[in-house]
Amino acid sequence: SSLLSSSSAFRLALIQLQVSSIKSENLTRACGLIREASKQGAQIVSLPECFNSPYGTKYFPEYAEKIPGDSTQKLSEVAKECSMYVIGGSIPEEDAGRLYNTCAVFGPDGALLARHRKLHLFDIDVPGKITFQESETLSPGDSFSVFDTPYCRVGLGICYDIRFAELAQIYAQRGCQLLVYPGAFNLTTGPAHWELLQRGRAVDNQVYVATASPARDEKASYVAWGHSTVVSPWGEVLAKAGTEETIVYADIDLKKLAEIRQQIPIFSQKRSDLYAVEAKKS
Repeated sequence: SSLLSSSSAFRLALIQLQVSSIKSENLTRACGLIREASKQGAQIVSLPECFNSPYGTKYFPEYAEKIPGDSTQKLSEVAKECSMYVIGGSIPEEDAGRLYNTCAVFGPDGALLARHRKLHLFDIDVPGKITFQESETLSPGDSFSVFDTPYCRVGLGICYDIRFAELAQIYAQRGCQLLVYPGAFNLTTGPAHWELLQRGRAVDNQVYVATASPARDEKASYVAWGHSTVVSPWGEVLAKAGTEETIVYADIDLKKLAEIRQQIPIFSQKRSDLYAVEAKKS
């Protein structure tokens, strides 16, 4: 539509990929679904967390790659082929003997625009439900990651990063209007917190929030919640997947965001004489 050709609106697609243990198959299917999203008019597309490998500490060392490497090279090529922004979910990245959970972003010319290494490692213990220690094999990143598009500035987090409100606040301070979190919540935390956290981040910061999850595989060692979602700055769920492999689309309207910020002007009303959230490094 003519509305979507203006830079105040764009179409976002989230690919809820069914991830298998065969890396080459994951890459082929991911690229096929990116092409499908492009045909449906998406200008920005995101893959889920750990899209090229099963999710688990025992898999990270085996599936890890350098960036650039085979997986990210394919993302770069498909971004250029489709002339769109590709947020590459995340992959296990190896660099200088360390492993990271990393999201690489490519522009419409295939250039690498951002590389977000998950800041907050998923180390939790809910007795009788789930115990997971990402830090057994992964190291945390230590930088903020934003990239610019003709539509808006985008801030990146991965999964557990969404629980930390400060990260989203800093992205909002830096002018981000869309936050994208590729993530794989599970059957314990998913029903309890997945949508709640997204709506919280969206309302607190008056931004759009999107999450891209892998599809649910009941036979996997880590069963993902699914339900990839897009939330508006008003806290409305604009689009939400079920549990199966699918592509979720949402039309992101930045005029709507501006209206909400005008109606409820929290940014100019913050009491900086009483409190602040500040970045310690760039």
